Amino acid sequence: MRDLKALVKRDTKLFFKDKGLFFTSMVTPLILLLLYVTFLGKVYKDSFAMTLQEVGLNIAVPDKLTDAFVGGQLMSSLLAVCCVTVAFCSNMLMVNDKINGSVRDITITPVKPHIMSLAYYISTVFSTLIVCVVAAVVCMIYIASVGWHMSVSDVLFMLLDVFLLVMFGTALSSIINIFLTSQGQISAVGTVVSAGYGFICGAYMPISQFSETLQKIIALLPGTYGTALLRNHAMNGAFGELKNLGFPEEVIDGIKQSIDCNVNFFDNSVDVPVMYAVLGGTVVLLVGVYVLINYLRIKKHKII
Repeated sequence: MRDLKALVKRDTKLFFKDKGLFFTSMVTPLILLLLYVTFLGKVYKDSFAMTLQEVGLNIAVPDKLTDAFVGGQLMSSLLAVCCVTVAFCSNMLMVNDKINGSVRDITITPVKPHIMSLAYYISTVFSTLIVCVVAAVVCMIYIASVGWHMSVSDVLFMLLDVFLLVMFGTALSSIINIFLTSQGQISAVGTVVSAGYGFICGAYMPISQFSETLQKIIALLPGTYGTALLRNHAMNGAFGELKNLGFPEEVIDGIKQSIDCNVNFFDNSVDVPVMYAVLGGTVVLLVGVYVLINYLRIKKHKII
């Protein structure tokens, strides 16, 4: 336990000491928020208005409620992406240690291999969580400025969703980064993840708009359920207000289905507790795989 604590402290200090790495991790969510509000905001608002027209109900929706609805969708999209992409950025320390040879100094000490790998994981979770919580607070400030309808429980559950997604993103990045040995490889992987993850988790474009085959494939990915959890908790208050305005339950369910609050796994609706079970189970599995891979590589002296 003493070795683990010392390594976590060392890895965390190095992350915050690297101003470039820390600045990149911190500024990414803020840039994404600006881009989302500027470009995706209008798309989401037009989509919501079109959905209301298709429903055909003569119920006026206040502008503040529409803005709150769109804001919740934007916030859940941003956090769903950042919890994973920022984890890849924060986890660069693992590769940097291999590049500069620091990992050799650690492996010749009595520290056990699984302790070293867990230290990288815990440190990355801690660093990424700080960035993502700051991003969540900024998003909440934005929503409060356009129309706040979230309850205390919604906020707490959303923070739980962020925590689980950060653990998932860190575990995924740890498994991938353990095979990387250069800055070029880090940049390539980061670019691919940043460009593609938002689409396959339903953050940029609702899963319901993909083909049926692709929807079934995406339903197999754990990140999809993380996005759905964030959607449910970020927009729960807005849906409650729609219900108070007189929207029928089936109409609200249809809207939820169209924006991925509800996820179907081969035509079977997935409840929120099951989403938590899928995401949590995936985290445990990935962490176990990561520790095992790291242990075997160090034992065989193939870490460099």
